[in-house]
Amino acid sequence: MRSSTAPAGLDQLVADCQVQLPDLSLLVGTEEVKPYECDGLSCYRALPGAVLLPEDEAEAVAALRLCSAAGVPVVARGAGTGLSGGAMPLPEGVVLSMARLNRVLDIDPPSRTALVQPGVRNLAISEAVADAGLYYAPDPSSQIACTIGGNVAENSGGVHCLKYGLTVHNVLKVRTILIDGTVVDVGADAPDAAGYDLLALMIGSEGLLGVASEITVKLTPKPLAAQCAMAAFDDLGKAGAAVGGIIAAGIIPAGLEMMDKAATRAVEDFVHAGYNLDAEAILLVESDGTPEEVAEEMARIKAVLDTAGAVEVRISSNEAERLRFWAGRKAAFPAVGRISPDYYCIDGTIPRRALPRVLHSIEAMTVEFGLRCANVFHAGDGNLHPLILFDANIPGELERTEAFAARILELCIEVGGTITGEHGVGVEKINQMCMQFGTAELTRFLGIKAAFDPAGLLNPGKAIPTLHRCAEFGRMHVHSGQEKFPELPRF
Repeated sequence: MRSSTAPAGLDQLVADCQVQLPDLSLLVGTEEVKPYECDGLSCYRALPGAVLLPEDEAEAVAALRLCSAAGVPVVARGAGTGLSGGAMPLPEGVVLSMARLNRVLDIDPPSRTALVQPGVRNLAISEAVADAGLYYAPDPSSQIACTIGGNVAENSGGVHCLKYGLTVHNVLKVRTILIDGTVVDVGADAPDAAGYDLLALMIGSEGLLGVASEITVKLTPKPLAAQCAMAAFDDLGKAGAAVGGIIAAGIIPAGLEMMDKAATRAVEDFVHAGYNLDAEAILLVESDGTPEEVAEEMARIKAVLDTAGAVEVRISSNEAERLRFWAGRKAAFPAVGRISPDYYCIDGTIPRRALPRVLHSIEAMTVEFGLRCANVFHAGDGNLHPLILFDANIPGELERTEAFAARILELCIEVGGTITGEHGVGVEKINQMCMQFGTAELTRFLGIKAAFDPAGLLNPGKAIPTLHRCAEFGRMHVHSGQEKFPELPRF
């Protein structure tokens, strides 16, 4: 049953969909829409007014036209694995799920490209092209479930993004549906396109500008060989300095990840990856290429790690051991979920030189806020993922966790970094956007939003704060230390 207090525009939209799009799957009952109330940031939730599930681009176009005509807000959604609340719905709006557009439309091995629909899972692309000796390089930890449409919206990365880049570096073209149903192609099948770089603008726009209906991705040849070094350190600062040492030596490894003791202990109990449990931090450093290239680069990597003060360096002796090292890092989030009722994953990026300072500062903050924190990092590009452990059933712990998270993001800004690396802003970091950017920059951001979506119907309230919100947040931040304004719907 739909609520009798549903907005008139939403009621009209549902009626129009039932008449004009009789084959469109439409969910309106409370129990039907409840699975869509949040994404991976589950502490913020709201029931959508309805959920639309188009089967193809034509249905998605027609649905957006009806939403535009009715003035109903739209939140596009993929698999819902996002971690910033970017897919959190609005009670007066609809969720447009693109999950059923899940076909690989074309594979072109000579051009090393594939044309896919937005509901195709990240890992499914690599599975589809494996016989051609190719794969899709961006590999978020959620790659078994996350969809390429969501990856485009958030500009997702992964543990190998240091060498192979983020989504924006691995996509050639995005076919996009605007709010009025207009379909535009941004980018090109060629490596470059004339005019403004709208492709880079669209990737990472968090569903504020348009909805992807087809994506042309670049494919990468599988390396002939790969090895991973696991280095253990007795000090966080030494591990952080080792990261800078590797890059300073002119080495761009395929992957360069860090975990602290809290994270490695949680992971080892869960995955049995063979990590050193006495270490204050471990680094995973991978080299790939030809066997000769890997052997030479791995020798250089080991030399840097030894010089930086590693107490142990183990190099994978076979493919099974390499995958086991990475299985631990990939399982960090579920492993932490086993030792705490709840956890809050932060996503900020800092200059590599600031790693030691930031690591020690976060360690001090755990004492200040009285909360445990397990740290995992895409260390090579300075992308931090501190995992704050808390129990939402204890009054005040969620609020204290939010304050801890906000402090980490503010520290990222302070050292010359940014508040997100790959998870996006969503609703989670919208206040920190007011600290990251000034009025002039935010005004330009809002102007771009208005050029694509004049009525502000696509994912409103996400990613780009209004100037009024920033003014209010600034007053509350200065006078009371509050880090969240206004309150968001919580569980």
